[in-house]
Amino acid sequence: MPGYGRGNPLDATNPIRHHPQVTTTLLRRLALDLTPLRTSRDFRLVFSAAGISGFGSFITYVTVPYQVYEMTHDPLLVGLLGVVELVPLLVMGFVGGALADYLDRRRLVLGGEVGLTALCAVLLLNALSDQPHLWLLYLVAGLTAAVDGLQRPALEGLTPRLVTPAEIPAASALNSLRMQVAQLAGPALAGVLIASVDLVWVYAIDLATFAVSLACLAVVRAVPPPPAADRPSVRSVLTGLRYARSRPELLGTYLVDINAMFFGMPQALYPFMAGKLGGPAVLGLLYAAPAVGSLLATLGSGWTRQVHRHGLMVVLAAGAWGLAILAFGLVDSLWLALVLLALAGAADMVSGLFRMIIWNQTIPDHLRGRLAGIEMLSYSTGPLLGQLRSGLAARWLGVNGSIVSGGLLCVVGTVALAAALPQFLRYDGRDGLARKEAEDAAWAAAAATPATSPG
Repeated sequence: MPGYGRGNPLDATNPIRHHPQVTTTLLRRLALDLTPLRTSRDFRLVFSAAGISGFGSFITYVTVPYQVYEMTHDPLLVGLLGVVELVPLLVMGFVGGALADYLDRRRLVLGGEVGLTALCAVLLLNALSDQPHLWLLYLVAGLTAAVDGLQRPALEGLTPRLVTPAEIPAASALNSLRMQVAQLAGPALAGVLIASVDLVWVYAIDLATFAVSLACLAVVRAVPPPPAADRPSVRSVLTGLRYARSRPELLGTYLVDINAMFFGMPQALYPFMAGKLGGPAVLGLLYAAPAVGSLLATLGSGWTRQVHRHGLMVVLAAGAWGLAILAFGLVDSLWLALVLLALAGAADMVSGLFRMIIWNQTIPDHLRGRLAGIEMLSYSTGPLLGQLRSGLAARWLGVNGSIVSGGLLCVVGTVALAAALPQFLRYDGRDGLARKEAEDAAWAAAAATPATSPG
């Protein structure tokens, strides 16, 4: 009721109206922090390179499943793309993580970008063929996942080396913004291109973005490995796995996200939902809608600096994702479907922001690459297996039934994991940062002592 309690904000006598600094302060707390872009030249270059190539990659990310759909009209075969990508990602994620702790991370990122450029060229040549090969789409999908597994741990391991510890929340939000802009613009443009031009041009645009990305990465300064870095080996990989297992807050970030994406990821069904909601032009909107929500959540992410219960926020956001996906499966209106996907994207972004803060503020630098490999597997295997789950479930429950059941199981699984991981719920980010600083100092001291072999 107007005037109740704190007063009507529209009332001329309300003192808040006469103190614009109150509103200004609130907006500053919510606004995205751009400090890392101002203070770090190399962060700007990596940010630009990843953003430009990410834009093109999201165009292809929509186009390959659509091409499989056009060639087969089988939801299971579309979902199998995720399975083809899973095995190379599982293997190369561990390899890439170990290499990122032993080699120059900038060189690994640049080499991976060259490999992804070559694979995009193969897609272009396949599309130029009179009869494009279905097996080649699966092969390129698998090889792309393998290269991604090598590159991404090094890319994510760059952030703590390019910015100060205090700037990590802002850098995490900016990296999320970069991805969400690409995820929004890429699929939206892909939908328009798929509906209006030959697929050759779609792949050609992606190929062109790699040229710009390679130019940016070529001038980034070297990022040498930490002192006394572990050589890549099975032993070094196991060291990273043991460390991850010893940290309940890290296990919580992995398991909660895998649960949410495995049950609640409906992307393999987007081509079929698009058929019900308006046709191929709608496909790009379905892919882009979660990115709209993610983008809005990122632009208003300034409040994350004031929150220290990071584990609790991850759980709440994962539950909200599941509820939004469940509701998405119940609607048959395009605009309502897009709103629900946007809400799901916002929830996923909040979860992702706090997971990135936990990872970057708490993991010691000499393990950052290996843990980045584990992180990549955690947030990649869920969606990839989720595509297969949704495709299989759609054969028995229908498209909508698959989505609804997945959203429900996501919520149930999130509640169960929260009950099983009480330390994750209680996790305080200030304690994690102090622990990282102590572990980095101990490693540096051990590396400086000739008689001591850090382990």
